[in-house]
Amino acid sequence: MRAALFRRHGGPEVMEVGDIPTPTPGPGEVQIRVGAAGMNHIDLWLRQGLPALRVALPHVAGGDVCGVISAIGPGVKPMADLGEGDRAVVNPSLSCGRCAACLAGRDNFCPEWKMLGEQTHGGQAEYVVVPAANLVPAPRARVPLDDAQLASIPTVFLTAWQMLVDRAAIQQGETVLVIAAGSGVGTAAIQIARLWGARVIATASTDAKLAAARALGADDTINHATADVVAEVKKLTGRRGADIVVDHVGGDTFEKSVLACARGGRIVVCGATSGYEPKLNLRHVFWRQLSVLGSTMASKARLFTLMDLFAAGRLKPVVDRALPLDEVATAHKLLESRTIFGKLVLTP
Repeated sequence: MRAALFRRHGGPEVMEVGDIPTPTPGPGEVQIRVGAAGMNHIDLWLRQGLPALRVALPHVAGGDVCGVISAIGPGVKPMADLGEGDRAVVNPSLSCGRCAACLAGRDNFCPEWKMLGEQTHGGQAEYVVVPAANLVPAPRARVPLDDAQLASIPTVFLTAWQMLVDRAAIQQGETVLVIAAGSGVGTAAIQIARLWGARVIATASTDAKLAAARALGADDTINHATADVVAEVKKLTGRRGADIVVDHVGGDTFEKSVLACARGGRIVVCGATSGYEPKLNLRHVFWRQLSVLGSTMASKARLFTLMDLFAAGRLKPVVDRALPLDEVATAHKLLESRTIFGKLVLTP
């Protein structure tokens, strides 16, 4: 089969489309004929090389997949709405299914937790094999969603849901500051916060992204390239600050996230795309009684909840563009440029 892969670490130029063996499903697994595969920032880090995460080369990335079940492995009992030939969305979280965390429905806390496309070959290919437990039926939405739209959902919406709902315990009427709202997580966080009846302040680096954020539901926007985010948040909230700050940028933004947070507020962090070691004045944390919350993905069950919301039209995918697999190097350059709004998706 054809797959987007890299045989050595480096820049976008190391990405290629090559032929590798088509994977076959083992016990408890299914094979998916990929219709679309979403890209995430981790794809860039994997290509560049991560000291703490060594992958076998060549490597195929891609955790977010929508496609059709093309083969079923031994021991898999077809569900009423998930058999061979049915369309499904893949949950990228992989866990053991046996430990206390998994059995308690907290599989993203599993000691063996990993992600499809990171420690394993992913879905940026014609076929991918995943555990049957990782499939969710493609929703029968009021407005039909195509493969590219569905492949843009899992990682970013699961992440934003866990951040706001499960970790920060968002409440109606609160103010949520979304840093870098043009990202996949940012576009998901805006919508989930609005779904909960919160006021959303969104930051982005261009007026075009700010307009798109308002179209998604942001009440107020701040251009973080030209304005002082802390001063603007204070102005918009009558000096109070935001109840919740959603920050996935890290090094460049965390200090401002702390200062923009209201007394007793929560800063929830799911990533550090600009660096792992932010400047932090601890006096602001203890004196203003802030909570700093880490967050990684969400339990598998949350994707069923999300798909119901997409089916009802209460949430919507945000796809900047879909590119053919052959343009994977271009897709990497675009993702690095930070000029996109929402998700990039590859189609075989």
